[in-house]
Amino acid sequence: MTPALMILAAEQKSAEVTDWAARIGWVVGLLAFVAFVYWLMRQGWKWRGSLQSDLPELPTAPAEPGEARLTMTGRYHGSTTAGQWLDRIVAHGLGTRSRVELTLTDAGLAVVRPGAQDFFVPVQALREARLDKGIAGKVLAEGGLLIVTWAHGDKLIDSGFRSDHAAGQSEWVDTLTHMIKTTEGTAR
Repeated sequence: MTPALMILAAEQKSAEVTDWAARIGWVVGLLAFVAFVYWLMRQGWKWRGSLQSDLPELPTAPAEPGEARLTMTGRYHGSTTAGQWLDRIVAHGLGTRSRVELTLTDAGLAVVRPGAQDFFVPVQALREARLDKGIAGKVLAEGGLLIVTWAHGDKLIDSGFRSDHAAGQSEWVDTLTHMIKTTEGTAR
């Protein structure tokens, strides 16, 4: 490198900020825009909840549900209208993702969600169990989610669960399917 290039390289530096007001204005404007977008998303969530206000209160577990057939810990990924995996249900906290503890008894399926509303699906309300790849906002590998279809009021609901130990999910499908067929057979 020649001495002239070395002197030129040493002299080059970033220009100082001279218009602090404009820079602060841009930052404040950007923060206001982000806050506005989050406010719109929250309003959309509330609006969806008000559209689903006709959904009855969620059932609670009976005092004596019986002996546990299966238990599972994992994640609750939400509930949707059955067959429409993108139509999320947010009423009564069904749209809130959380940790979950599932317990299957002869009375039904107890869904315990720390930090969110617990609910219970009576065995008579169970309609189907299957392994699937996605539910509103969550897509996994094929068979990564346990989807339980159940009736609540006049609506069929799909609820999605992901076990901490995914290998055990197929046992849940088999046991739930057997319980549903047994219940349908005795109801006739």
